[in-house]
Amino acid sequence: MNPFVYIRADSVAQAIREHGADAGSRFLGGGTNLVDLMRYGVDRPTRLIDVTRLPLAQIEALPGGGLRIGSQVKNSDLAADARVARGYPVLSEALVNGASPQLRNMATTGGNLLQRTRCYYFYDVAFACNKRRAGSGCSALEGQNRIHAILGQSNACIATHPSDMAVALAALDAIVHVEGPRGARAIPLTEFHRLPGDTPNIDTNLQSGELVTAVELPATPFAARSHYLKIRDRASYAFALVSAAVALDVQAGTIRSARVALGGVAHKPWRATAAENALAGQPATEASFNRAAEAALAGARGYEHNTFKIELAKHTIVRALSELSERTV
Repeated sequence: MNPFVYIRADSVAQAIREHGADAGSRFLGGGTNLVDLMRYGVDRPTRLIDVTRLPLAQIEALPGGGLRIGSQVKNSDLAADARVARGYPVLSEALVNGASPQLRNMATTGGNLLQRTRCYYFYDVAFACNKRRAGSGCSALEGQNRIHAILGQSNACIATHPSDMAVALAALDAIVHVEGPRGARAIPLTEFHRLPGDTPNIDTNLQSGELVTAVELPATPFAARSHYLKIRDRASYAFALVSAAVALDVQAGTIRSARVALGGVAHKPWRATAAENALAGQPATEASFNRAAEAALAGARGYEHNTFKIELAKHTIVRALSELSERTV
């Protein structure tokens, strides 16, 4: 691990100012991902700016409905909050299915959004990785790619985003609030992360020095009728092979609107709008769910070791929607 300067910020303004003083700066929250990246030599920050003492650890009700979640809210606290469990069950379920209790007690909302891929080749500096060093190549294309992307990938990168929480937020139309040297702005969660294209080393659409301050959950007709299903190799502390966050607004057996987001399949939480369009106006039946699943995976492409994920993703969507429908219809 390389030497670095440690600074504890007392305000958002100070954190942003300190970050701007050194291009090698990183914001430090729970550290559950960043410390690993530093230990393996993947990230070598010259300055760590501790933001854990900032007043960003509250969950607040919004005047028009919905919730505002501070970026320093711990994953365990967010999952256990009664307003979240009752009004946004897909988010509570996703958090409980993510990592271990010990990690959830440390990991923060903002840090969860910003965690980096768990691709083996990204973490092993002996291998070529365009995400780690642009232009060096992608070892996963011809390597062990069982956990890799089947949607939205490029010839430069087939890594997947590891977050469970972010998949749920994508289905909930969440909005990410950030502050930086140029002021505050709001970014829809679906636009916060990037597809790899030719620049897989750039994970998000954050500008230099911007700090995530909160996530807003809007009031929607389907948020309380939502569900998260995660398929993984073992029952605990494993990243998703495929996951699905689903929500339905059903009236008299007919789907008025739906939300479907997938995890473990793309470089970012994947909002399956084709599936949502296929579900709108249809009966809440397994046949409708199957058609939506086919639409969601129509453009999928597998590799030597992960083609199975295409069918697995379809089955995951159908099962998640079926389980949710049994609760709500």
